[in-house]
Amino acid sequence: MLAVNDLYVGYYRDLNILQGVSLQAEAGKITTILGANGVGKSTMLKAIYGFLRPNEGQIHLNEQDIIDVPTHERINMGISYIPQQPGVFRFMSVEENLELGAWTFKNDKSRIKRKLEENYDRFPDLKPRRRSNAGELSGGMQRMVEIGRTLMTDPKLILVDEPTAGLAKLLSEEVYQMLVDLRDRDGLTILLVDQEIRSALKVADYVYVLELGRNKFQGPAEEFTDLEKAFWVG
Repeated sequence: MLAVNDLYVGYYRDLNILQGVSLQAEAGKITTILGANGVGKSTMLKAIYGFLRPNEGQIHLNEQDIIDVPTHERINMGISYIPQQPGVFRFMSVEENLELGAWTFKNDKSRIKRKLEENYDRFPDLKPRRRSNAGELSGGMQRMVEIGRTLMTDPKLILVDEPTAGLAKLLSEEVYQMLVDLRDRDGLTILLVDQEIRSALKVADYVYVLELGRNKFQGPAEEFTDLEKAFWVG
């Protein structure tokens, strides 16, 4: 579904954070990118979403080159992005936060209503809190709101950056289960960036490890049993 080939990208023209990285995300699977801080994991997601333009390389979605496609059109093509930093509007209601995900079809009231009900079916804990301010919710429920808002556009590929950053262990487990459900129940493709190595490996189908902006290891998640070798040697 997604193919990134020989990508060079950074925040300045002559300073590439990613240096020739390649990866693929197979449809209906969770592909995880692991690595230490600063190796370019989040930079990869921003390039795929269109926030950063690569200096070299290719990004293909369903065999179509999307390097020159603006972000709002990538959303219409089925790509969504959940950033690391919490993204709810605290003084807006849960439902208002969800409705923000429908901005590309804001005049289609029937579609908005249908997508809201789908989200309440998917995350039943949100329905009785639909009129509550999002800032009153637990960290885990706020992540539900963020994911639900993302799902308003019917994405096929979701880019997820550090989904449990700052969350307690129990809430983190809930978030990882949400991602598994999106894969198994909804058939979505997920590209996950994470530093929670053991938790990420439990939900991943395929893994890429980056080091200093380059590919270091890759393979099916079940092959990554020697964590010390995978992440600290070399």
